[in-house]
Formats: sequence, structure tokens, C-alpha cells
Amino acid sequence: MRLSTKAQYAVRAMVSLNLHAQGAPVALKDISTREEISLSYLEQLFVKLRRGKIVDSVRGPGGGYVLARPADQIRVDEIIMSVEESLVPVSCMDNDGSCSCKSQCVTQSVWQGLGGRIRNFLASITLADLTREAEAKLSS
Repeated sequence: MRLSTKAQYAVRAMVSLNLHAQGAPVALKDISTREEISLSYLEQLFVKLRRGKIVDSVRGPGGGYVLARPADQIRVDEIIMSVEESLVPVSCMDNDGSCSCKSQCVTQSVWQGLGGRIRNFLASITLADLTREAEAKLSS
């Protein structure tokens, strides 16, 4: 399974936002420069992250984006689900994990199990966890 660029960039951008916020809104231009992600692409992602209640926007001079809630309450799966349509491992599965094949698929249990493990793994990691890892890498 391969996550899309949207998912990868959204997680990277959220770590950058949390890492550099220091109690103030962070401009997307700053994240774009730091992460080398197109500003227009980030704008599209942050619209979805705002709709997903992951970030809030602050207008006006000194505006930008802030976390909608504490980093230890934002899970990686939430970030990904805000910008992706689903986390299912195969195209024949519906978002709820059911098989959309007309007849019972003999490998359905494999794909359901894999999808569940992927979601559980991503749900076990918070933005705070990733930020701590980033801080450790930057300090060494």
C-alpha cells in the first residue's frame, strides 16, 4: 500500500506547523518554504484540514494557521483522513471496510485485517509524538 502525496505532505506540514507555532499562527508560506511544498498545494490541503477540524485559520496581519486542539489530541489517521478519501488497502473495498465485489471475495478477510491494522497503527501516533521525533532529529 502506498499513501498519496496528499497524505505525506499533510502530515509533514502539520509537524512543521506544530514545531514552529510557538503560540502564534504560522503562515503557509513559511511551511511551504521549509518543507519545499508548493504554496498552492498547501492551500488546498489546509482547506481540507480546516474542514476536518484539525486546524483553525487566523485572518489578518500575523495570521496563518493554528492547531484546532492540542497536538497530543490529533492523531495521524485523522490528518490523513482529512485529506484522503479513505485508508482502505485495496480498491474494491468501501470506506467502511466492506467488499464491493458482487460475490464473496475469498481474500476479503486479509484486506479487512490489513486495513484495520493500518488504521490502528496510524491512530496510535499523535502529532505530538511526531513533533518530539522532529525536535530530537533537529537537536542532534
